[in-house]
Amino acid sequence: MNQVAQKAGQPRAYRAVGSILSKNADPSVPCHRVIKSDGSVGGYNGLLGKKKALLKAERAIH
Repeated sequence: MNQVAQKAGQPRAYRAVGSILSKNADPSVPCHRVIKSDGSVGGYNGLLGKKKALLKAERAIH
């Protein structure tokens, strides 16, 4: 979330970014691509399995 907030020009807005992304229902917004700073996958609106499947399909994770 921190990198997204920085790219938006609001480096301290990482919590707002997380809140916005967690409420997103638009499949054209690739929220599943946001991963934790430690490299782990993290949550995806309660659908961790779906997030992992999407990332594997994109070859972003193994």
